Amino acid sequence: MKKIVIVGGCAAGPKAAAKSKRLNPDNIVELYTKENMVSYSACGLPYFIGGIVPNVNELIVRTPEEFKKQGIDVFLNHTLKKILPDENKLIFNDSKEVFYDELILCIGSNPIIPDIKNNKLKNIFNLKVINDGINIRNASVISKSVLLIGAGYIAIELMEAFLNNNLKIYVLEKEASIMPVLDYDMSDILYKNILKRAEDKIEFIFKDEAIEFLGDEKFEGVITKNGRQIEADFCVIAIGVRPNVDIIKDTGIELGLTGAIKTDNKMRTNYKNIFAAGDCSEDFFIPTKQSVYMALGTIANKQGRVAAINASDVNQNEIFDGILGSSVTKFFDYSVALTGLSEKKALELKKYINIDPVSSFVEEYDKAGYMPHIGTLSVKLTADKRTGEILGAQVLGSGSADKRIGVVASALRANLTINEFLHLDLPYAPPFSSTIDPLLTAAYKLKDMINL
Repeated sequence: MKKIVIVGGCAAGPKAAAKSKRLNPDNIVELYTKENMVSYSACGLPYFIGGIVPNVNELIVRTPEEFKKQGIDVFLNHTLKKILPDENKLIFNDSKEVFYDELILCIGSNPIIPDIKNNKLKNIFNLKVINDGINIRNASVISKSVLLIGAGYIAIELMEAFLNNNLKIYVLEKEASIMPVLDYDMSDILYKNILKRAEDKIEFIFKDEAIEFLGDEKFEGVITKNGRQIEADFCVIAIGVRPNVDIIKDTGIELGLTGAIKTDNKMRTNYKNIFAAGDCSEDFFIPTKQSVYMALGTIANKQGRVAAINASDVNQNEIFDGILGSSVTKFFDYSVALTGLSEKKALELKKYINIDPVSSFVEEYDKAGYMPHIGTLSVKLTADKRTGEILGAQVLGSGSADKRIGVVASALRANLTINEFLHLDLPYAPPFSSTIDPLLTAAYKLKDMINL
């Protein structure tokens, strides 16, 4: 029997707690979180804000009472103040001491807050926890306009939510395109589809950034670097997150090159009885074999499980050997999915790793052309011209972009070349695909380009 203490209550933490108790019911398992709730889907918050999920309680996966029935003690409103690894001790709030045999840190991330004058005004929000979602929802249903800073994943989902609430949306993005993780040509396709759906309800301001928020006590608008003044009823900053690791400083726990907690493939830190999982830890990116930082819920859940297995039994050999960066989001019925390297990123990395990226692009129907309700899929496939090995893909459109990206993600894990990829036996029926799937069409085109 051992005492396993988990700190963090959103995704990785609850997964680690539940798994630890299932593996050995005799273990003492305690979960601490600074929030007033535990185990919820933060990824569902944009859909609560937009009214698709009518009640925020539907996002709660498991309550403290449900954990208690499993034999797990949950401590809400407990802020971690100090980690003392050499003493196997934690200090919460002002002075509460907690000892552990094994510690799993799932302390998450913090929203990036740009250095903008007056950024403490009321009605300036970030979207990270459930209370953020509630506050943004409350503001959106009584407002007529919103300033959205950033145009990445969360921003795309919030655009849909705010349109559902009939708001005028101003999007301020310092880059030249939306979803900067995409290649410029793919980003442009997405941009045009958003404008087509939103008509005059969204105005994008690119290559500009906020320097001062306007208002006395409450946000009323912004002045940008290029001298533009934009008025809106409230503001949401959605420019990403950084690992929540300030408390790690001076503990002896190592941070990696990305600034997140460094772990091995068992999610163990440089202390044999301290593990880290989720948004506070860095990741191994399989396509480049380099450390990266990606804060995604799927990664957090899998890492929490692996940490729990290895913390529960020293003889276990469960590993988490890396990520591909697979992700998907949507804007109404238009999906955006990607995995591996974009062409843009691959070309940047060409200076440092031995690859010669080349890409194909196709635009095809998502099902047989004679079927009703057909959509279009834009597919971009990237490979190494020297070896033919697939490097990544981006798929946009009103069809099933997610299932196509899932196929490419599997191919990346198997290190398939384009020639091998073309032998995949993908399913076909007129309601689901054309006889040659758009993925395979892109692969044939890429094969021809590589053989030149």
